[in-house]
Amino acid sequence: MTKAILVSRTGGPEVLELKDVDPGKPAKDEALIAQTAIGLNFIDVYFRTGLYPSPAGLPFTPGNEGAGRVLEVGEGVDWLKPGDRVAYAGPLGAYAEQRVMPADRLVKVPDGISDEQAAGMMLKGMTAWYLLRRTHPVKPGDTILFHAAAGGVGLIAGQWAKHLGATVIGTAGSADKVELALAHGYDHVINYREQDFAAEVKKLTAGALCDVVYDSVGKDTYPGSLDCLRPFGLFVSFGQSSGPIENFNLGLLAQKGSLFATRPTLFTYIAKREDLETAASELFGLVASGVIDIQVNQKYALAEAGRAHSDLEARKTTGTTVLLP
Repeated sequence: MTKAILVSRTGGPEVLELKDVDPGKPAKDEALIAQTAIGLNFIDVYFRTGLYPSPAGLPFTPGNEGAGRVLEVGEGVDWLKPGDRVAYAGPLGAYAEQRVMPADRLVKVPDGISDEQAAGMMLKGMTAWYLLRRTHPVKPGDTILFHAAAGGVGLIAGQWAKHLGATVIGTAGSADKVELALAHGYDHVINYREQDFAAEVKKLTAGALCDVVYDSVGKDTYPGSLDCLRPFGLFVSFGQSSGPIENFNLGLLAQKGSLFATRPTLFTYIAKREDLETAASELFGLVASGVIDIQVNQKYALAEAGRAHSDLEARKTTGTTVLLP
């Protein structure tokens, strides 16, 4: 038996309970891993509250990314062996000491990248990958706006977008977070609690506005995000930390300049093994070369998952946070 967080009913952080579980044995094309670090992400809150239903129903173990070592492999898995360091983003079930995984969702972690870094950057880093490399391929000369610039995805995206040659504008909610984002690739960071971010974007770009807005905030930044886009610009809504956008009005896209809008998700972009390997390879390469700096800013014991969720929802965390089994 090992320990895992189980959610028997959806609700607040108090529903995250540490329980004894049997991780099971790996079947064909599966691997059993002992986890050394688990990434914390806002999508975990969505599953905990029931905003995103668990595919397995109740009870379930939350969490979408982690890292550790292979303990055992099932039939047909010939590219992994016990002792290999691995990491992953998805499927659900990361808040556990051990877990059985589909082997094709695991990637090997190269030397020079710690388990904590790997656990805290797989979902966030590959989210930055698909946003910047696939949803809107950022190129030199682009101007982008990235909300929640001091968050886990935001800090990676700022560094990556700057590396790609863009002018990078971000938003953050405190002076400390503004400074943190500025140290991670952003050319300009707007304190949205003190300034009208749409008006500031207009000033910063001399009225030219942005090619793309990446928005994981949702309710609080809509429709202001649309006012930051040039004609034919792209609104990328990839989260809703402040609540969902309600009554999205397609007519606004016409009124504000024939805009485009999309609601992408990482798991569609890495559904194919070849795309997962491409995303992980690009991410690991940029981290290993020093282009992207992954700093683990908060650590909690697995048993403290509830406190970690409370701090995340209160916007007390910055960058990468991990749970330690």
